Parts: sequence; structure tokens; C-alpha cells
Amino acid sequence: MRVTPLLLSLGVVTVLVAAAPSAVPVAAAAPAAQACPAYLDHDFRKLHSAESVNICKAFAGKPLLIVNTASHCGFTPQFKGLEAIYEKYKDRGLVMIGFASDDFNQEDQDEGKAADICYLNYGVKFTMLSPTHVKGADANPVFAELIKQKQAPAWNFNKYFVQPDGKVQTYFAQTVAPDSPQFTDAVENLLK
Repeated sequence: MRVTPLLLSLGVVTVLVAAAPSAVPVAAAAPAAQACPAYLDHDFRKLHSAESVNICKAFAGKPLLIVNTASHCGFTPQFKGLEAIYEKYKDRGLVMIGFASDDFNQEDQDEGKAADICYLNYGVKFTMLSPTHVKGADANPVFAELIKQKQAPAWNFNKYFVQPDGKVQTYFAQTVAPDSPQFTDAVENLLK
């Protein structure tokens, strides 16, 4: 095949177009960030870390499973089941966020020890945040809104299934285990 100047110029144009950065992902990301509810647009420090995460910037437009946690609670073994759910559904878009809290006097006062319990003892890989208040007048902005929409956590390991638009679809108290059929059904419904 003979290469003509016209074909060469088309080839150059094609390469230039292919190499040029696309504005589509930037434009697509903007509406998702705008759609993120204000109560999620806050920075929280990660557990035993100097790094912070803004829930809107990191997870806008995704279904969230938000849990208040504690490292020395009778329900702490639920970390294992929560991690299993996260591993099973993360590729379908599920985001899980654990809010460590000492509101029920069961969080280790040493964040390093609390992190060891989460990450080493239970293999947690989902986002865990440093201790914060999850009930009462001092509740962080996320839990203040979750409480308005459903109810305040009565203990550790309450679970809030939050739709991408910020509405709480389902709430479970600590007694509903992550490996229960109703929990799995709620995750499936959240991901529809």
C-alpha cells in the first residue's frame, strides 16, 4: 500500500486526537461531586493516620454502608463479616466506611491499638476513620444527618445503607450480623 501525504496527515491527526487529554471524565466527575449531599462533604482523618478523606470527593455517586465501630465491644467480631461483605461487593461499587467512636466507652484510647484490632486482627481493608462522636449534640455531621433520617445508634456497629443521593435506604442495629440473609438482601437492594 502506498502512503500518501493525505494518509500521513490523517494518521498524525489521529495520533494527536488520541493523545490529547479528554475533557469527558472531568465533565462527568463534576455533576457527581455536585450531586453529593452537603452532610457528606467533610474531611475526616483516617484511623491511626495523618491522611484525611473527604467522603464527597472520594466516593460521590456511590452507595455507602456506614457503620459506627469500637475496638473493645462484644460486637467487634462483626468486623470480619463487614470485611467479607466489602470484599464481595466492592467491585459492584459498594463503599464501606467505619466511624470509630468512644461514645459507648468501648474504643481503645490508643489509636494504634484500635488500628491493630481492625487491620491486623480482622483484616479490615475498607475505610476506617479516627474516633469521632456519633450521637448527641456532638455527633459529627454525617451521623447528625443519619440520625435525622433514621435514628441514633443505640450501641456500636449500627449500619446505615446510604443511597448515592444521600438518602438512608436501610438501617440495622448492632444485632443484625453482616452474614445474615437480611443484611445481604439490604446490600443487594442498595446496589440495584
